[in-house]
Order: sequence, then structure tokens, then C-alpha cells
Amino acid sequence: MEEKITYFENPGKENTEDVMKVVLERAEARNIKRIVLASTRGNTAKAFSRAVEEKDVRLVVVPWQFGFKETGNPFPQGLVDELREKGHQVHFGTMLFHTMDFYGTNIPKVMANLLRTFGQGTKVCMEIMMMACDGGCIVDGEKVIAVAGTGSGADTALLASAAPSNRITSLRIHEIICKPRL
Repeated sequence: MEEKITYFENPGKENTEDVMKVVLERAEARNIKRIVLASTRGNTAKAFSRAVEEKDVRLVVVPWQFGFKETGNPFPQGLVDELREKGHQVHFGTMLFHTMDFYGTNIPKVMANLLRTFGQGTKVCMEIMMMACDGGCIVDGEKVIAVAGTGSGADTALLASAAPSNRITSLRIHEIICKPRL
């Protein structure tokens, strides 16, 4: 089997439009019905929400957990309501790679650093898939496309079979759709 991977010369939000294009093409080609999407302040969620309006695809938006860097959360509550009205989900779960003593060790930091060797977006894609599965937004083994970025916007997308954090060894990356070259 041969499939195209899109590589971006630089990471960052300037790749978001291209990411949406290749993700929606791959979702259609693979009959993927859900996109798990990282969005901190809501801009990426708004863009993807508009892009999937006429599609048979639903978003599972995963912002930062409450209290991660500030009191409350930078993701607007009005956007949470708007996305949910459109049939999408928004899940504010625990950011697994930022949790101290996950499984009683320093594993989160080691895992995060290892995944960052593939790019920040790859690390976030893995984290948000487990968070969404832990929160019941997607089911164990469900094929989804995870989308994340470096700093802001989107620059990475993976097609995977999701797994909850307590079954991380069951999570499978089937395809790299796009990522920065780094």
C-alpha cells in the first residue's frame, strides 16, 4: 500500500488550512467519522467546525484541563455551547503527560519527551486520544484522526485506533497524515 504523507517545512498555525484539507480527504477515504482535535483557545476548533459542516464527521475537541496554566480555562464557554449544539463534543480531561506520578513514576515526562522527538503535535495527538477515550468521548479501538499542533493551530494529524490511558499499549498509529519535518 502506498499513501501520501504531507510534511511541513516549519511547525505552526500557518499549516492549519492544509491540515484541514488533508485530514478531511483522509477521513473520507478511510470512512473515519470522528476527529479528535486539540484546541487551547478555540481558534482551531472554530476552523474545523466550519470545515466539517457539510460532512458526516464529528469533532471531539480537547482543550487544556482547567487550571493547567491559569485559573479557569482559556477555551470560551460560548464556543463549548456552540460546538455541542452542532453535535460535537468538548472534553476537559486531565492532561496525562502533565500529571505528576502517573502510575507512580516519572513516566509522563519520559513519554512526553520521547514522543516530542516526532514533534510536539505527535505528543499532543497521543495524549488527546487517550484523554478522549478516558472521558468516554471515543471508544477503545475506535479508528479516529487526531489533530494537534505546535504552539497554536494544527500541523500534525495521525490516523489511529484509540485506547484509554490504562491500556496505552493498545493505542495504534496506523497512518501519519501530516507533520512538520522539524
